[in-house]
Amino acid sequence: MNSNTASSSAGGAGSADASAPRRNSKRPKYSRFTQQELPACKPILTPRWVISAFLLVSVVFIPIGVVSLFASRDVVELVDQYETVCIPEVNITDKVKYIQTPGDKSCNRTITVRKHMKQPIFVYYQLDNFYQNHRRYVKSRSDAQLRSNSKASEVSACKPEDTTPNGTIIVPCGLIAWSLFNDTYSFSRNDNQLAVNKTGISWKSDRENKFGSDVFPKNFQNGTLIGGGSLNTSIPLSQQEDLIVWMRTAALPTFRKLYGKIEVDLKANDVINIVLQNRYNTYSFNGKKKLVLSTTSWLGGKNDFLGIAYLTVGGLCFFLAVSFTIVYLVKPRRLGDPSYLSWNRNPGGR
Repeated sequence: MNSNTASSSAGGAGSADASAPRRNSKRPKYSRFTQQELPACKPILTPRWVISAFLLVSVVFIPIGVVSLFASRDVVELVDQYETVCIPEVNITDKVKYIQTPGDKSCNRTITVRKHMKQPIFVYYQLDNFYQNHRRYVKSRSDAQLRSNSKASEVSACKPEDTTPNGTIIVPCGLIAWSLFNDTYSFSRNDNQLAVNKTGISWKSDRENKFGSDVFPKNFQNGTLIGGGSLNTSIPLSQQEDLIVWMRTAALPTFRKLYGKIEVDLKANDVINIVLQNRYNTYSFNGKKKLVLSTTSWLGGKNDFLGIAYLTVGGLCFFLAVSFTIVYLVKPRRLGDPSYLSWNRNPGGR
């Protein structure tokens, strides 16, 4: 009787456990990776290691900074800002009207060479306060049209410079091409003309892959409002390097673009006479125009930032290394004392 009762009780309990709903657990499946039990290197940053690391960084960075700064200082750069001085005094009160009025916009400028400049001497034009990175401006182009003549009709992204008022397609279309820079420069020294080589000023990849050799300008700058320079309709876009350089938009509102190269040396105290055509309208948006003549070094153009950055980081690391050394000498840690490790501390005092 008792055994039957016990067995029935056990059976009832078992059936009750089996019928009970299982508890959902959010515990992830065990693995050594999720539990962070994989073999790992756990270095202890002792004062000697920290001081040595800071010294190593300073020893490497300071010489690199000095060399970079000297390379930048070896670059000779001549800059001439001309957007205001090339406006006649009678038109100084209405610069926009002057620049939009057809006619001769020639302006004579002189630059004195401060230091010997070895060839090639790169000629740049610099624009300030010109936002080529504006979203609508950047998207206003047709890469397919630039690459192939068969895609000349793909101008949907080029508005408002997609077609002329009578509906004919513009090649190249878009605001970027429409606003092509059109100031020109000619140089002379001692009444001898200095030739400006404009071949190879654009990226080779752009000439070969982005601009087609079978694409020729059509109806360009034929609208009611002229934005910038014009293009030779008999030369394919792949050979119009001024356009190719301009179409590579800048990321910042102040930028330089390559105009050409002077392939003769300029001696110190040489006087360079410049005749420029001041045609490009930067007055509508308070922009500035500068002409830049510059040499290069093994590091590129003139840029002190890289050298100063290396010297700053190297000097800071050296200062920290010296500071930690003084602290370590004044108050050294006892050898064999692991109490400074966080996991060996006993905040409860037990």
